[in-house]
Amino acid sequence: MFTSITARIAAFGALVLIALLALIWMLVDASIQTRDSFRWVTHSAEVIETMDDALVALREAESAQRGFVLTRNASFADPTDARIADARQSMARLVRLTADNRAQNIRARDVQALAERRVTLLRDTLEQARRGQFDAARGSIAAGTGRDLMTMLSLRADSFLSEERALRITRIAAADSRLAWVRQLALVGGPLLALAILSISLLLIWGIRQPLGLIHQAMTALGRGDRDRRVTATMGSREFAQLAHGYNAMADQLQAAIADQGRSAQDLQAAHAQLLRNSDTLQERGEAIELLGGMAHRMQAARTDEELAQVIRVFVPRVLPGVPGALYAHNNSRNLLVPITGWNGFQPREEGFAPDQCWALRRGQSHFVAQPGGDIVCSHVDADLLYHCEPLLAGGEVIGTLYLQGVVQEESRFRLTVMAENISSALVNHRLQRGLREQTIRDPLTGLFNRRYMQESLAIEIARARRSGAPLSVVMCDIDHFKRFNDEFGHDAGDTVLQSVATEMRSRFRDGDIVCRYGGEEFAVIAPGATAQALAARVEMVRKGIMEIVLRQGGRALGSTSMSFGIASWADKMAIDGSTLVQAADAALYRAKREGRNRAVIDLPAAA
Repeated sequence: MFTSITARIAAFGALVLIALLALIWMLVDASIQTRDSFRWVTHSAEVIETMDDALVALREAESAQRGFVLTRNASFADPTDARIADARQSMARLVRLTADNRAQNIRARDVQALAERRVTLLRDTLEQARRGQFDAARGSIAAGTGRDLMTMLSLRADSFLSEERALRITRIAAADSRLAWVRQLALVGGPLLALAILSISLLLIWGIRQPLGLIHQAMTALGRGDRDRRVTATMGSREFAQLAHGYNAMADQLQAAIADQGRSAQDLQAAHAQLLRNSDTLQERGEAIELLGGMAHRMQAARTDEELAQVIRVFVPRVLPGVPGALYAHNNSRNLLVPITGWNGFQPREEGFAPDQCWALRRGQSHFVAQPGGDIVCSHVDADLLYHCEPLLAGGEVIGTLYLQGVVQEESRFRLTVMAENISSALVNHRLQRGLREQTIRDPLTGLFNRRYMQESLAIEIARARRSGAPLSVVMCDIDHFKRFNDEFGHDAGDTVLQSVATEMRSRFRDGDIVCRYGGEEFAVIAPGATAQALAARVEMVRKGIMEIVLRQGGRALGSTSMSFGIASWADKMAIDGSTLVQAADAALYRAKREGRNRAVIDLPAAA
């Protein structure tokens, strides 16, 4: 009987040991799978970030190339090759990262192919410009092939990113599911194991009472939690001795298993907590990247300073909630930081501040005071304030700074860094676009609007006058006997006369009037809201002011000059493109010339 009971107990103990080992194996395997799942989540985030890096580098290369082609300033071409190399490196890395996903890898290769085509076009245009073929280079840009390629590339990239974000969400869900399985396994396996041990104890008590008193006591103590209790007394038979020995061995294994289980549970809890933190961080960064991407797209699309300021006022409070501040940028002379805009109720100083008053600009890196006396305070900040200054860098050059009032928490530093990079890129792009716009609408000699801008503006003002019924007049004028200056003093003297007359006209006409150089020595003025008669008084002041100009070039006197003016007003019978109105003002100008010059004549229909 004892032998039978011993055999049964031994068999049952073996089953319990197998179950324990199986439980440990399942816990370890589940932990490994959970870790792998979150590794895939991190992989998806890396894929998204790599795509964003490639697109940013390609856009910056495109902006630098256009800057060089349109301004002929070689400094714009310097970063182009480096940014192209960065874009290609990021695209190649993206293809490698997606090798495990055939569908995404195909999309990545498609985007890479489009990027290579855009890089080839960028380099061809850049090489044309470097060889001095700027007209051909501008023609390549104006053809729109590069823009179309970038549009296609952005669409393919958006499709790729959408798929990757969906894949990331799926992977996060899989990781959470595996984590829940680990938790259930620990909660269910532990009680089942304890139940099996209790069954063995009951079996021993039921089958052996007198001979196994010591074993009974030991097992009772074990059931009460005394894991150090062992059977050391001499048993009455070999079977009992084996049973005692088996019990002691089982107790040792159990103690080790429980200790391992405790350590595994602690490790799993720690891993679970870390994974949850990583998941929250990844989700927060994903949302921040999406928000910053929207902000960057809008800043790149802004056409005026006010539009750029409006984008910043709307998005910065969403990126850094509850942190007031302002954006400052270098003025044209680079001797002053002037405010672009403020947010969250902060009103920046209108006069701005000098670059050497900010430690962030001096050091070229973040500078902040997180507690009173924690660091040197910038001169443009009150001494008792806590603040953060973040320099805006583009191509290694400081172009402005972000001033944030208060303490920027560590978890917000990632958002701040990416936002500063986006704003820097947008400021450079905005200034480049504004400079190019000025070059296309301004006469380089006089600084007045050119003939093309006049024709576009006249069509717009005529449309407004037709809708509102408000008057609209045009002045055509030219310098009397201008050829004399060129013949007697040379063309440089003629340029001096043109510049002096342009300065006088700009100062005499209203801010709302559009003063243009029409061609040669001829000028034109568009005066919205003014009749020919009302405009004549203003023209008379300009005429007298020009007569009083003392013309000098270097150290020699050029004498004086005068101008003749022709004035005409818009009428419904005239052509809506403005040609008839210009012809009427031109006819009045010729009348002024025939009648002796140095006078203003109103078009006869307008006078009637």
